[in-house]
Order: sequence, then structure tokens, then C-alpha cells
Amino acid sequence: MTKQRIRFTVVFALCFFFGIAWSAEELPTRLSDEAFWKLVTDFSEPGGRFVSDNFVSNELGTQHVLSKLMQGRIADGAYLGVGPEQNFTYIVALKPKISFIIDIRRQNMIEHLMYKALIELSANRAEFLSRLFSRARPAELNQDSSVAALFDAFRDAEPDPQMFQENLAAIKERLGTGHGFKLTMEDEGSLEYVFRAFYVGGTNLGYPGPNQAIRRAAVRILPTYEELMLDTDGQDQLRSYLATEENFLTLQQLEKNNLIVPLVGDFAGPSAIRSVGAYLKDHGATVTAFYTSNVEQYLFMNAEEWKSFYRNVSMLPVNSRSVFIRPLINTGTDGYSASPLFRPGFHWDTLLFSIADLVDAFSSGMIQSYFDVIQARN
Repeated sequence: MTKQRIRFTVVFALCFFFGIAWSAEELPTRLSDEAFWKLVTDFSEPGGRFVSDNFVSNELGTQHVLSKLMQGRIADGAYLGVGPEQNFTYIVALKPKISFIIDIRRQNMIEHLMYKALIELSANRAEFLSRLFSRARPAELNQDSSVAALFDAFRDAEPDPQMFQENLAAIKERLGTGHGFKLTMEDEGSLEYVFRAFYVGGTNLGYPGPNQAIRRAAVRILPTYEELMLDTDGQDQLRSYLATEENFLTLQQLEKNNLIVPLVGDFAGPSAIRSVGAYLKDHGATVTAFYTSNVEQYLFMNAEEWKSFYRNVSMLPVNSRSVFIRPLINTGTDGYSASPLFRPGFHWDTLLFSIADLVDAFSSGMIQSYFDVIQARN
């Protein structure tokens, strides 16, 4: 080989190496306010409709999967999810490098911005709950208080209308002046609507909204905010994002670093999930977990939407350990139900499913119904 050819080969190899390095920039350890808001605005789709407000999760048992989910994992990769606060518990456990919460309702994005402001403004869990529910902080609480003691103290506390107005103003100040996020008048109206639900409902707020809190004596099947935070992992271990001060501070740091990015997006939509996939590929990252709730059940009500979703999923960077987190309704008699309706005797089972296996099965035509999807659990 001539010296000229050797020099060319070396130069080509170096260019190839650095080209890979430049094209796979690592995920940032912190997003600037401008970069965060650009992701929110550029990746989001127009808001869509859903059947209910979904202020809090309606799923108990979401922590039961944590031991298996965490087995052999290190803090790495990206987390994707849908819905409100249940994502925080998974995020605190996984400690991903970045998280994207994708929900068809713009109101969910606004709710996550509300959480972001309140979490950033609060020194500890007690102050956070005081702000979230607009109730005076009981004097006996401190950073060592158990999560049960926190909710015992706030359960019967009276809402304070002046605190509500002051906290609402502080949220707007934090988001607008503090971060420079541009909320529309409609967004600000949605923010007040969501925050008022927590003010009225307090610790008893449930999925349907504050009306559940008012009718405490009524028979209900959906959990309250308190019950969600006091739920365990199935082995009597409390692991919610409010279970310990350490969990809360982990979440707070991620929020302060702008690494929990709420997006408006339809799972079957044209751009939100695909934009996240392209961003992660550009930064050499893979999806660790994708919490889907029971969204897929609704997608299978349309002959094409579920196909569009799985095509979107196929654009995400995954590996053999990337998993869907799916809560399934177990009726106790006929196994897992594909119906989103609740029936007597049901309970939630939260299970893990391989994303790569799902994509392969879909590509080969093996997925034709939601029943086909839930048969392939890990």
C-alpha cells in the first residue's frame, strides 16, 4: 500500500470515527429553559379529546412491577409515559437521563407544568403537599415524617382560598417569569381549572375529579390521591414518589434540570412519538421503559389507529431490555379484560412487555387484536 493510500485510509477512518461521535451527541445533563420549551412546542401535536379529565391515576398496583423493572438496571436511557402523577414513581425508580410524557390532552401537559412549578418551589414533601392542596402545613411535619403521617396530617385540613390564589400566582410566576414559558390565555385557564380540582378535592381527589371527594360516603371503585401515594410494591414497601424525602428530591432535581418534558400527542398521531424517537437516536439513547396505561385499548376501537401507534413505536430506538409497562384489568374470572370498563371483582395487574418483540410481531402480521398484545407479557 502506498504512503498516499495509507494517509487516505487514516484520514477516512478518523473522519468516520468523528462523524459518528458528532452525530451521536449524548443526552444533556440539563436542558436550558429555551431548549425545554422548544421540545414542548416543536414535538407537540394539536390537543385532542378524551372521555374524562384524568386529574390523577385510576390505577392501583402500578408499583408491583418495580422490582422486576429495576432488576439489573442502571440509571440510563429514556422514559416515556402517559397521564399524570403515576409517571413520577417510575421516573424516580428508573432515574432516566430524560423523560417524555405524551398525552392527547393538552390539559395533561398543563398539569405537568403545574407539578413542575410546585415541585421546584417546595423545599420538601410537606411544603409540596401544602402548596398542591392549598392547605396550611401542619406544624408537626418534618422531612423525616412518613408518607402516612403526611397524609394523616393533611386529610382533614381545611382548604384556604387565600393560599389557593397565592399558590396559583406563584405557579404562573415560576412558569412565566422564572422559566420564560409562553402560556396562552386558554392554557392559564386550564391551569386554574386543574389546580382548583386539587384545592377542592384535597387528599381525597380521585380520577373523576373533586366531586368524588365531596361524596365521601358514596360507593366508589377508583383510588384517591392518598391511596395512590400509600400504595405499595406488593411486598409492603412504599415506593411512590412521595414515599421518602429522597424520592421527592430526586424528582425535584430532574424537574429543575428540565428533564421531564410533557408533550401533547396522540399515540397514533403523525409526529409526537416520532419526534421523540428521532431526538433519542440523534443523542445515542434508547428507550428504557414506555408506560402506556390502557391507551392501547382505546386505539384498538379504531381499525387503523392501533396500527399507526405500533408504526410510531417502531421508530423508537430500543434494545432487548426495553419494555412497555401496561396495567391490565384482571376480572378474577375470565382473565385479562380488553374492556376499559370496570366490573365487580376486578383488580389491576401491572406487567412488563418487550417493545422489540411487539414490533417484530406487528411487522410480521401477528398482532390483530389487543388480546394478541397482552398474551406476550414478559
